[in-house]
Amino acid sequence: MGYDASALPDVSGLTVGIIGGTGDQGRGLAYRFARAGHTVLIGSRSAGRAQESAREIAALPGVAAGATVRGADNEEVARGSDVVIVAVPWAGHAATVAALAGPLAGRIVVDCVNPLGFDKQGPYALPVEEGSAAQQAAALLPDSRVCAAFNHVSAPLLADPEIDRIDLDVLICAEDREAAGVVAALAARIPGMRGIYAGRLRNAHQIEAFTANLIAINRRYKAHAGIRVTDV
Repeated sequence: MGYDASALPDVSGLTVGIIGGTGDQGRGLAYRFARAGHTVLIGSRSAGRAQESAREIAALPGVAAGATVRGADNEEVARGSDVVIVAVPWAGHAATVAALAGPLAGRIVVDCVNPLGFDKQGPYALPVEEGSAAQQAAALLPDSRVCAAFNHVSAPLLADPEIDRIDLDVLICAEDREAAGVVAALAARIPGMRGIYAGRLRNAHQIEAFTANLIAINRRYKAHAGIRVTDV
């Protein structure tokens, strides 16, 4: 069975929260979902910083008329969102996620964090005791529906108002296929994107690690490389 966008659930009314929404990846995703007309909540440890980012994003070209972009602290965003995307630096991942276990109970949580290191030879994947950032999140959030997705989306492309389409596939790993379908539908809200189920959470580690290869490609070819899955 090939990819069928018509089979995706209607997610147009969902509120999308971004934990780490003041960073490059979080801001970019927030902007794209605001352009798609979603209510977007920007989360940060500092509510004031989140509110400043929300005001900046809401003022960007292309944000849908009537779209709401608000900033608040991470806990308020977790409680007020239908789907929460975790886009924090790897160094603070475990502490941030663990602190939100209660507010995130019952919610779909999308982890897009890539555990990477950098040295003179370039980017490389870091070992993670649980296997991957997404598996670490799942261990810390036993009452949430954790997925891995949006790991390979270029932050500069997301943030560029001149770019209307981002032609790439978002690889989704999850134990919960219904949750994976919701994430795929959210990806499809961004023109040019497809969400492709890529296996259970145990497969997330190679997706996260492959980001190091993409960074190396981008540096070598001065590009913003993404992934397309063929024959699907």
